[in-house]
Amino acid sequence: MSESSTATATPTSGGYLNALGAYGFEAIETILLAALVTEDPLLLIGRSGTGKTFLLNTLSEALGLEHRHYNASLISFDDLVGFPYPDDEREKVRFLQTPATIWGAESVLVDEISRCKPEHQNRLFSLVHERRVQGIELSKLRYRWAAMNPCGVDQGDAEDYLGSEALDPALADRFALIVNVGDWAQLGQDDRRRIADPSGEGVVANDRGQLAKQVRAWRAQFEAELAACPDVIIDYACVAASALLEARVRLSPRRVRLLTRSLLATSIVAGEASEIVFESALRHSLPHLAWGQEIDEEVVLAAHRMAWSTTLASPEERWLHQFHLHSKLDEKAKWLLEGCPSPDTGSIAIEELLANEAPARAAAFALAATPAAVAGWLPLGAEAVADLGRLAEGFLAVDGEIRWRERLSEKGTHHPGLVEVGRVLRRQVGARAERARQLLYGCLVEKLPLEDPRELEMEFNRCVKVFAKAARQ
Repeated sequence: MSESSTATATPTSGGYLNALGAYGFEAIETILLAALVTEDPLLLIGRSGTGKTFLLNTLSEALGLEHRHYNASLISFDDLVGFPYPDDEREKVRFLQTPATIWGAESVLVDEISRCKPEHQNRLFSLVHERRVQGIELSKLRYRWAAMNPCGVDQGDAEDYLGSEALDPALADRFALIVNVGDWAQLGQDDRRRIADPSGEGVVANDRGQLAKQVRAWRAQFEAELAACPDVIIDYACVAASALLEARVRLSPRRVRLLTRSLLATSIVAGEASEIVFESALRHSLPHLAWGQEIDEEVVLAAHRMAWSTTLASPEERWLHQFHLHSKLDEKAKWLLEGCPSPDTGSIAIEELLANEAPARAAAFALAATPAAVAGWLPLGAEAVADLGRLAEGFLAVDGEIRWRERLSEKGTHHPGLVEVGRVLRRQVGARAERARQLLYGCLVEKLPLEDPRELEMEFNRCVKVFAKAARQ
């Protein structure tokens, strides 16, 4: 909500926007980050001066995007695409480009979209929905964002935004998430002071790449799960849409699909499929605010409660879904030890982890978990224990490094990742060093891809500590 203060702090959990100097957005941060994960269109609605434009421009800086910022109340379509001219053969039309034209953009912000001329709103349909203009694909465009002041019944008595008209419902329906940005009254005291501080005005957002790295990780998980979206998420979206329709609040079929995507992404960002996460995703997926229609709070809550109780009532299913939403191996280990409903559920979780994780990560989890599993300290059935043991067996060499070096020598001298593995191992001592050799040399021998050996070793070590704690208890 403000461009004040410097923006170089490392984010803590839930503090990615604060680290960029964008304050006052904590209540909607998960939803905003989910929009970065899905890359679906995002619309911010709020009073003037609430930081909508600053936030979106800041996100483009933090993600290192080729960004375009247009004021919809002033722009002509030629400003967007350039001036058309025929090619040399006079068979095709080309566009004379400028630094402001949309070609080559990775993110686009259409500011003041509610002040856009009706004919320009029509032309924005394909840009927002299809990443196209004039029928031409914008191959580099990832993010389509817009911002507007309240319209119609959303305007209060104190401020009347003349010219801020309701969006065409067809255009509004193209935005996956519609977020109402809070004003001064919704800010805590700390955020008020940060926003009032002018010392950091003009500072380029710089969190040392933390947000960009995390968005890439979330995006990879999102794409993997999207290929087989959990039934509970699909069912929740369907039940919620039907319950809203009974209350005369219509969601288009396209909107229900966008809701499903947003539910999945929000769960991934939050690290859990909790009731508050699903309610927030549903609330911010309703486009009616953009065309000036207020929906009764009780109607939304009733639809959410109906969908939640119908689709996510099973403790086993809820636990299993949240197990897979945890992105780190040590987080999965903690979740396995904390409240697993039954050995059967734990076994399903392990089987799905071993099948779906990258081979090196699956091996790391198996190597860390096997001693505790064999000792009977984990809530697992015999089959899951055996599967962990079989995967870990090849890594549990008694003579450790000597055996792996012999096998590496037998298989040839060139092994991708060997140099980086050596750097990682030089940093370790004692028992941690021996465990790291077992894991990393084993991955090399088995030719398992190692994207980031250092990160894998750190995650593996944290996982070992989790299971060791279980042994002590």
